[in-house]
Amino acid sequence: MLRIDLLFALKLFAALGSGLVAGVFFAFSTFVMLALARIPSAQGIAAMQSINITVINLWFMTAFLGTGAVCIFLAIAALFNWHQTGAAYLLVGSLLYLVGTFLVTIAFNVPLNDALAIVKPDSSEGANLWNKYLSDWTLWNHIRTIAALAAAALFTLALCDRTM
Repeated sequence: MLRIDLLFALKLFAALGSGLVAGVFFAFSTFVMLALARIPSAQGIAAMQSINITVINLWFMTAFLGTGAVCIFLAIAALFNWHQTGAAYLLVGSLLYLVGTFLVTIAFNVPLNDALAIVKPDSSEGANLWNKYLSDWTLWNHIRTIAALAAAALFTLALCDRTM
């Protein structure tokens, strides 16, 4: 019984964490980046530089990294219990989050943020970088949004299956 209760709690955390992260990314994709693109590039750069510093906080990192850690556990549990009906939901949901959200962040969004962090907001180099940053960062953020939302949906489906 304890194993089932723990697994249920982890599935619930993964569903809520994925949904919460998807919501943060959705906000950036649908209005934050659009708003930053409407203001002068120096102000947009400075604002995004500040966002990239303040996002490193206990609340966001717990949701983002904590969900990733739970996904690793759930993927392993799904592989060991592949015969159970909800295992595919857990495995695919975990992979979507880990690859489409976490790995995309590390491989694409973070390097773009690092490049933006060292540019002077009011320089011509900054203005040139900003235009490319807006399109590239937002594209990868769309992918993170879709992956996290799809993972949340799959974890929600897995919650409906009480056999695993």
